[in-house]
Amino acid sequence: MNTPVIVGVTKSIRSCGHNEYWLQDQIAENPSVLQLGELEVISRERRQSSGGRLDMLLSDPEDGSMYEVEIMLGETDETHIIRTIEYWDNERRVRPKRQHYAVIVAESITKRFYNVIHLLSNAIPIIAVQVNIIEAAGNHVLHFSKILDTYEEPESDDAGPDEIHDEEYWGKRAAWTLDAAKALLEVVMPVFGQPVLHLKKNYIAIRVRDNNYLFLHKRSAGKSLISFYYSDALLTEAQKVFDGSGLPYVKRKDSIVITADKSMIQSNTKAIQEAALYVMKTWEE
Repeated sequence: MNTPVIVGVTKSIRSCGHNEYWLQDQIAENPSVLQLGELEVISRERRQSSGGRLDMLLSDPEDGSMYEVEIMLGETDETHIIRTIEYWDNERRVRPKRQHYAVIVAESITKRFYNVIHLLSNAIPIIAVQVNIIEAAGNHVLHFSKILDTYEEPESDDAGPDEIHDEEYWGKRAAWTLDAAKALLEVVMPVFGQPVLHLKKNYIAIRVRDNNYLFLHKRSAGKSLISFYYSDALLTEAQKVFDGSGLPYVKRKDSIVITADKSMIQSNTKAIQEAALYVMKTWEE
């Protein structure tokens, strides 16, 4: 038997008697509605050094990443986008070692501004979330929909064992990640001895004696995510290397990850070699 489907009507938040502060309250009470994970509220109406206030600052307790959230009723506009980016940059300067995301929440993100946001996402990690109240059968439902997320999660490696992946494949998929992998291979060569590139469908690994020591996943804006995995005993020591280097990083349960390109790798040879040494020690334990 088919379940009856109720047709809903989209209503503006103001027409339902609510304002922007009410919407902030709803998000603060349950940040997961933004579909960005189990985030925690760090602060609201956070005063900025450049003037103004950031609507909400959220954080992912698992990896320490930060989300600078700007909320607007109605259609988003140039001022909204500029303010979001400005506050994102302010907070990024305050916590340079964290990964930061600019988040725009609005009732309507038009095609024109969607294109603007998408253009800016080549340099800035922007997430756009559309929020609406839907009226159905006399009830109001607050609905959030993530319509743009420039951050790409690593894909699962579902390639078959006989599927061939070579430099030509990666040159088409993400040439910048291939370039970063080659630069990284050259930097860690003195540490690992005879490492080789291991090219898979969704990542490139630095491989030593049939073990993948380092991993690279493609990111937008010509960047790549590089993962350094460590044992529990060595993770803290490896973190000190990154702290001393000034490289922005995110510490996870069993790894440290950085977002880098070929130039950054070549400019931080010593720090990367020291970090790679702890990876090698992890495999030797």
